[in-house]
Amino acid sequence: MRVVIAGGHGKIALLLAGLLTRDGHQVHALIRDPAQAADITATGGVPVIHDMERDDPADLVAAVAGSDAVVFAAGAGPGSGVDRKYTVDLGGSVQLADAADRAGVRRFVQISTMGAGQPPAPGTDEVWAAYIDAKTKAEDDLRARSLDWTVVRPGRLTDAEGNGLITLGPPPVGRADVPRADVAATLASILVADNTFRRTLEVVSGQDPIEAAVAAIR
Repeated sequence: MRVVIAGGHGKIALLLAGLLTRDGHQVHALIRDPAQAADITATGGVPVIHDMERDDPADLVAAVAGSDAVVFAAGAGPGSGVDRKYTVDLGGSVQLADAADRAGVRRFVQISTMGAGQPPAPGTDEVWAAYIDAKTKAEDDLRARSLDWTVVRPGRLTDAEGNGLITLGPPPVGRADVPRADVAATLASILVADNTFRRTLEVVSGQDPIEAAVAAIR
C-alpha cells in the first residue's frame, strides 16, 4: 500500500512508518518543518512538507492522490492553546478527510483519544476541554462521510517498550496505559483489516495479541 500519514513526525507516526515500510508499504509522511525530514527518511518513509494550518488545501489533495490509505496522527501537542486544538486536531482532520474524498482515497484511520464523545467533566481545564471537544467534532465529521474510516482511541500513552498484547474494542474498554509502540502496531494491523471499517475502537494494554484482537472485531 501507499499510505499518507498526517502529523508524520509524531512519536506514534514515526513508529507506524517504520512498521509499514518494514512490511513493504510505501509511506509519505506530512511534516511542517524541513528539519524533521531526516527522521522520516530514517523510517524508510518519504517526507512531504505541508502545513495544514497555512498551506493550500489543494496541495494536500495532490499529496494524497494515488494513495491507498491515509492516517490522521496530527495534534497540536502539549503547550498549545485552545485555538490550535481546533485548527489542528479538528481542522487538520477535516482537511485530510476532504482531501481523501476529493482524491478518491477511501481508507481513513484517525487517531483520537479516550474521552472523546463525552462532554468534559465540570471544572475541566479549558485547554483540555477544547481538546476533547475538537476530537469529538473530528470524529463526528468523519462518521458523516462515506469513507472506510476507523477511529482509534488509545488509553494513556507511554514510551514503555511494547509487548504486542492489547485490549481492543468498542467503547468503553476502561482507562489504562498503552505503549505508543503497541498503538502503532495496532494501527498497522487495522489499516489492512476491512472488519474495522466504520468502527470506533479503544485500545489499551491487555492480554490479546494485536493481530488476534484486530481479527476479533465484528
